[in-house]
Amino acid sequence: MLETFNITKFFGGNRVLDKVSLKVPIESITMLIGPNGSGKTTLLNIVSGIYKPDHGKVLFNNKDVTGLPPCRLYDMGMVRTFQVPALFTSMTVLENLLLSVKIKGETPLTAIFRMKWLKQEKEVIDRALSILDILGIGHLWDAPASTLSGGQLKLLELGRIFMNNPKLALLDEPLAGINPSLADNLLKRLRELKEDYKISMLIVEHRLDILAPYTDYAYAMNQGKIISKGDPNEVLEDPRVIEAYLGEAESTC
Repeated sequence: MLETFNITKFFGGNRVLDKVSLKVPIESITMLIGPNGSGKTTLLNIVSGIYKPDHGKVLFNNKDVTGLPPCRLYDMGMVRTFQVPALFTSMTVLENLLLSVKIKGETPLTAIFRMKWLKQEKEVIDRALSILDILGIGHLWDAPASTLSGGQLKLLELGRIFMNNPKLALLDEPLAGINPSLADNLLKRLRELKEDYKISMLIVEHRLDILAPYTDYAYAMNQGKIISKGDPNEVLEDPRVIEAYLGEAESTC
């Protein structure tokens, strides 16, 4: 579903990414880990069109999408979340999901032909309620988003990106700020969404032990390079990965 070839990125004179190549198989959950400053989010920003690479290319669904803007990638089926959810807190939970979908009746020319868009509107509402149920927040459909907890806001943001039948979801630290028990529940919900809606996922995360059992493949980065890849448990036990994280811990002390 996604493949990067030798992605290289400079900021000033600093090489932030150094020939990074990875693959996300169709209908898989792939984990991308690494200590702070290893280049994970920069890679995600290049894949999602926020940055352009200095060298290399990005293939999405077998098409070269290198340098395309986020809006084009979204229309093609690539969606992403950010570390801090950006939701419309004055709207209800359901309204936040519905806002992400274009309905034919929203334009002046089509609004008057109610029978042409009424069926679509009902289907969109049914889909939104189904996604909320899978995420475990269906009972909050009419609650203002401002009343949700931090974990529920994360779930709502995830629900919003799945509203348009995406092919690939890029998730930037979806477990940040969530307690371990809720994190485990969130990952179970993600697996359900992946299986029910046939979605591929690339997850950037620090909570390695919690995420690993739910992923199919893993990559580890350090200093802008891929240092390990393969079975998630084997990657976590790779001496190079352990050394990278221990080095981060020592520099923090």
